[in-house]
Amino acid sequence: GDVSSEVGGVEEAEAPLEGASMAASADAFKDQTYFLANLRQEQLARALFPLAGLQKGEVRELAQRLALPTAGRKDSQGICFLGKVKFNEFVARHLGETPGDILEAETGDKLGEHRGFWFHTVGQRQGLGLGNGPWYVVRKHPASNTVYVSKDYYAADKRRDRFEVAEFNWLAGAPPPGVAEGQALHLAVKVRHGEQRYEGAELRFQRGGARAECLLPEDDQGLAPGQYAVFYEEGVCLGCGVIQAENDD
Repeated sequence: GDVSSEVGGVEEAEAPLEGASMAASADAFKDQTYFLANLRQEQLARALFPLAGLQKGEVRELAQRLALPTAGRKDSQGICFLGKVKFNEFVARHLGETPGDILEAETGDKLGEHRGFWFHTVGQRQGLGLGNGPWYVVRKHPASNTVYVSKDYYAADKRRDRFEVAEFNWLAGAPPPGVAEGQALHLAVKVRHGEQRYEGAELRFQRGGARAECLLPEDDQGLAPGQYAVFYEEGVCLGCGVIQAENDD
């Protein structure tokens, strides 16, 4: 049969009667809902994801059947739309450079300088320019443009099973029932792109629903303030919130 209608029908059949929703992809490794969770309802209503019900191998088979020129192309790594532009060059072009201190997390000693905290991510080991390592980024303080590093990234005291989350975006255009009243929700959550999704996380909302404490079922090594936490219920992406710094009020 016609490939486009065959694949497109998967998404059409799952479309809700009222409003648009977004289910996680059948291929958990290639699922992109973590990056799309900040869409608005009017954007999502115009979007179709005809390959969502397929594994990557099945997509390649279709591409070969259709003799597409990209059928044998290697998977893109990093930010695919940058092409040959290096990530740091892209960031510098759009955000500029502002030197700041690199401090050892345990002692507060200055170990070096960086070009701007936005060049670094929690868990990063490469590109710090420090000797006597390995050093890992364990925390960033945007207000002072400070990057904290440690040799003990995998130490137990750097793992957490809870974090504060705010700045919510709900794909339905409104929060789930009970959120505004401060009720708790039990959802699945992703704290970074990839296959890992914590099932049974508890979101304890403050009254009004603008902020919540998220309790994970186990410790996570790299919770990073400023990153998204993305929420799911029965495989459907509900939306996201921004992980807050530990000392935020």
